[in-house]
Amino acid sequence: MFCPDCGTWNRASAARCTRCDETLPEVLAPPADVPDDELRELRHATGNRYTVVKRLGGGGMAQVYLARHARLQRPLVLKVLLKSLAREAEMRERFRREAETAARLVHPHICAILDIGTVGEVEYLVMPYYAGGSLADLLGRRKVLPPARVASVAAQVACALDHAHRHGIIHRDLKPDNILFDEDGNAALTDFGIATARFHGRLTAAGRAMGTPQYMSPEQAMGRLVDGRSDLYAVGLVMYEMLLGAPPFDGEGSYAVGYKHVHEAPVPPSERDPAIPVALSDIVLRCLAKAPGDRYDRGFDLADALLACAGSLGAPAALRGVLLRAQGPGGR
Repeated sequence: MFCPDCGTWNRASAARCTRCDETLPEVLAPPADVPDDELRELRHATGNRYTVVKRLGGGGMAQVYLARHARLQRPLVLKVLLKSLAREAEMRERFRREAETAARLVHPHICAILDIGTVGEVEYLVMPYYAGGSLADLLGRRKVLPPARVASVAAQVACALDHAHRHGIIHRDLKPDNILFDEDGNAALTDFGIATARFHGRLTAAGRAMGTPQYMSPEQAMGRLVDGRSDLYAVGLVMYEMLLGAPPFDGEGSYAVGYKHVHEAPVPPSERDPAIPVALSDIVLRCLAKAPGDRYDRGFDLADALLACAGSLGAPAALRGVLLRAQGPGGR
């Protein structure tokens, strides 16, 4: 078991911790598994403040763990930078920047950063636990979503982006993996690891495209300077996927996908599926305009259009209330 005082792994038969010599609690059942070195090291690094429960998953930059605040018993998520990346100064800076960026944004549809820690080669962030999982998880189960639900999710994300843009922050990596849901189905935007901001311009290399190819704007794919309308293009891509099960552009390699973003027009969603309302299809296409000036200027403008559309789609009043609260009383 893990010592509740210092986090050291002890054999179940041990009466006292081999590290701090504190008395161990009685073992009521055998452990499900013996943790690997990485999990053990994380428990040591977080000490008595957080109880690390299990690994939830991970990606190319970090591993994600379910944890609990030791005293408050609140479920949390620990996001831990991969050790291979923690040895690179720029990657550590990007990881820490995510915490600094999100800390400047207080909004009901933006995932907060609650804490940050560094112990040796372990770099971690602490975030709220979203019981509803990610939009990527939801699409993996259901493939497509009803138009009213698409409008709701996109409007909440658009309001979150408007808040970020008003604080000088552009996300640049909006995709289904970075949209989380609480237990009531409300959306929250997360992962500001490659966001550009006035106070972090030093890490934005000119001519370097950063992000996920399937969800890049044309200007991003070309390595040009971007503004908030680039994020709104990505909202259009995510809406397209929610409605039809796949983003509009794909191909072999990032260059092929980027070429399509720059040169090919998407097939209107309502043409691919006549059950999709034309009004919602038109909103998606405006987000996907090649020229930034032809898109919505602000996230709130997109949210307004989606709110009106949600009403015409018969979305319940409670759902429309969520969208109105997301805009806030003094956001404009």
